[in-house]
Amino acid sequence: MRKRKRRRQPEKAEVIRLELCDLCGATFPEGDVVRRHVPDSSSVSGHNDWFDGLRLVTACRPEHLDVLREIYRRRPYTQEELWAAKITRALSHGPPVLSVEELGCRTGLHEPEIRRAIAWHNSRREPRVTP
Repeated sequence: MRKRKRRRQPEKAEVIRLELCDLCGATFPEGDVVRRHVPDSSSVSGHNDWFDGLRLVTACRPEHLDVLREIYRRRPYTQEELWAAKITRALSHGPPVLSVEELGCRTGLHEPEIRRAIAWHNSRREPRVTP
């Protein structure tokens, strides 16, 4: 009886997941990543309200993380900006909001905070040109 020759299975290639540095744009292996949360009033989480006002930054090395932290440290943290981001999230997901009270329930904000956020948002818009 003859022995059958086994076909050699090709070796499976190792998948290397890459990350992207938020500062220099370099790609690097996922295992070398340096990440930290930094304060940022424009950032809201899609999954956990606890992370609202924090942005997760990714760096390729500790020196780049230090630069990113300094950039965000110098950026003004505006409470109204955070509230406006929460309102945008509430209006973008789920059923339409019909009242300020309902918007307050969905965002955790009180009516004066909602009004201040709307005023802040409107002040940031470009002025309309009237003919």
